[in-house]
Amino acid sequence: MPTKNIYLITPNTLDRSFYRFLPKLLKLNRIAYLQVRLKKLSRNKLIKEIKKINKIVGKKTKVIINDFPDIADLLKCNGCHLGQKDPKLEFVKTKFKSLKTIGATCHNSKRLALNSVKKGASYVAFGSFFKTSTKKVKFKANLSLLRWAKNKIKKPIVAIGGVNDKNYKTLLDNGANLIACSSFVWKNKKYNPLQALKKLK
Repeated sequence: MPTKNIYLITPNTLDRSFYRFLPKLLKLNRIAYLQVRLKKLSRNKLIKEIKKINKIVGKKTKVIINDFPDIADLLKCNGCHLGQKDPKLEFVKTKFKSLKTIGATCHNSKRLALNSVKKGASYVAFGSFFKTSTKKVKFKANLSLLRWAKNKIKKPIVAIGGVNDKNYKTLLDNGANLIACSSFVWKNKKYNPLQALKKLK
């Protein structure tokens, strides 16, 4: 049975290609979480896209909404992902009790990770481990952080930032439970999204 260790993040804009490939990617049974990360859309357009995604995904994976716990709650998604500038984790847990998963960005900080778990985070995300084209890198994480987290953090650990077919095994071998990818799957010049995901075997 395939290992569900992929934390897939949507591209910044959803085109026909995204909707054509999403069902094919889900069939591989590798995606543990699908994070909807659409920062440039209006609230109404974001809701519209999430509804479309939910319809395709069904129960095949857990849909996580980046930044907007209220929308995740409204559309009955599995959960949300919170950055350090988003609403406080404890507030979200109290206000949106329907959310089963609340993930936390911890950059390269042990303190943030321990604090997030203490406040009830379902998983912690560290990065960026490698150079990435998805977003501007402000924080650089190293492999020793994953090894530390493996021993100290009793929640799933997500490694993010520049993940590709050449480096993903290093992250898993050093303690990551899930590898987050976006550009390698959606913006790959060599492979289509299905071929790219298959490379992360």
